[in-house]
Amino acid sequence: MKKQPWHASYPDGVSFEINPDSYSSLSEMVDERIEKYGDLVAFENMGKEMTFSELGHAINQFASYLQNHTNLKKGDRVAIQMPNLLQYPVVLYGILKAGMVVVNTNPLYTPSEMLHQFNDSGAKAIIIVENFAANLEEILNETQIETVILTKIGDLIGGLKGSIVNFVVKNIKKMVPAYSLPNAIALKNALKLGTQKAPDKVEIESSELAFLQYTGGTTGVSKGAMLTHRNVIANMEQVCEWMLHGGLEEEKEIFITALPMYHIFALTCNALMTVRIGARNVLVTNPRDMKAFLGDLGRHQWSILTGVNTLFNGLLNQPKFKDLDFSKVKFSFAGGMALQKFVAEKWMEVTGTPVSEGYGLTETSPVLTANPLRKDAEPGYIGMPIPSTEVIILDDDGKEVKTGERGELCARGPQVFQGYWNRPEETKNCFHEDWFKTGDIAVINEQGLFKIVDRKKEMILVSGFNVYPNEIEDCIALHEKVLEVGVIGVPDKKSTEAVKVYIVKADPSLTEEEITEHCKENLTGYKRPKYIAFTDELPKSNVGKILRRILKENDLKTNTYD
Repeated sequence: MKKQPWHASYPDGVSFEINPDSYSSLSEMVDERIEKYGDLVAFENMGKEMTFSELGHAINQFASYLQNHTNLKKGDRVAIQMPNLLQYPVVLYGILKAGMVVVNTNPLYTPSEMLHQFNDSGAKAIIIVENFAANLEEILNETQIETVILTKIGDLIGGLKGSIVNFVVKNIKKMVPAYSLPNAIALKNALKLGTQKAPDKVEIESSELAFLQYTGGTTGVSKGAMLTHRNVIANMEQVCEWMLHGGLEEEKEIFITALPMYHIFALTCNALMTVRIGARNVLVTNPRDMKAFLGDLGRHQWSILTGVNTLFNGLLNQPKFKDLDFSKVKFSFAGGMALQKFVAEKWMEVTGTPVSEGYGLTETSPVLTANPLRKDAEPGYIGMPIPSTEVIILDDDGKEVKTGERGELCARGPQVFQGYWNRPEETKNCFHEDWFKTGDIAVINEQGLFKIVDRKKEMILVSGFNVYPNEIEDCIALHEKVLEVGVIGVPDKKSTEAVKVYIVKADPSLTEEEITEHCKENLTGYKRPKYIAFTDELPKSNVGKILRRILKENDLKTNTYD
């Protein structure tokens, strides 16, 4: 049966393509936009503004430092580990301008999680906020990292305010555990050294790697998705075309960036997109601090907010949110996890503007589909393919299913990654011919809108972050009182899913508290089990493999989750 993929087209009849070769590299795009937008504000954080021109100067300083004061060379991998700060776009674009590859790292990672990612990527340098330096110290000697660049949260705020922020973070809030990294250099000093010489111009081909963006897999092993400059430029242009068609205007928009830019969604749709269209990007360092977050929203006539379901729901549950001025808001964009219908409806009721839901994966840079930017968009659907993207639903035999039937969502387009770093077999397994297999089960309706109905993988989705059962099982199995362990995802209104662990005891004295403490020491917060249950045995196949599917079915038959 001949495949008939769905293409990007809107109900108004518009159908369009983008040019993935509009720039040879992300650095070329940034340089062009800095020259074009000059004195417009590019980024803002904690009230401190950074214009495009100022951003350009700082990027050049950092690129020069990397080229002239370290042993790094073109193609080397450089890790970034920080929340949303003004430092992030500076080092991000500085690394790319120097011809190196960015390795984004979650600041909340435990030392063991950091060690795997750094060694797997072969990172030779890291820029890290000192709040997490103690974790780095613990594993640094086991990595290939030679250059450590430290920064404090308030460093680029500067002046008295920046000094106060750094003092409060370290001495009042006690957010900086003691550490010793005697060979590290302060980012502020690195930028000063970078003023001594202009950065060398590096010829970068669009096919060269820009990011090793880490994701998980069904095995639970974190893998580096190889994203080229062309992959990311393509997705940036695709999202840009989609947004401009929906009413955005260059040089006039204010984006609120509450999602961390180390996450692929915010990386493309915020860190890159805003520079592309000359928007002001307001960086929220800690969106969990709702008082400060609402303050940021109240100080700006913002037009775009990107987020996940839990963020929108969290704001709606703040009494003061409804008192904000929404007169300039055009729309909000949800991704990373399913947008719940009641959240979409409440958001529309309170703000008078829609939340448009999209869909994508780290391996696709990330966006594949999005809903038209209209108030009557159908909740629960992930929309249709964005420009220059083809999406199809295939059965287990690789044949296209009929409208309304379930199958695996597969896609192709210029944003699809090159494969997993140093994992050719896993790369091969995630493609059917030239179609990337997402692992998600979907249906399509008569209007051409797609809907995710299930996950083929056993991945657990917690507040937009992927959690893989094997990783949790491997961690808990290390506890001396654990005989066997099985991990599943269960429904959770707040975070879509929560982690639940079933344990067969090796020692009858084992308690929930001991497992909780063990997980705190070894797993990032969102990976830790919300529910812990003990059982006499786990369902297994005839070869002894724990059957998570049966475990989950049995759990949902006997338990309900509010």
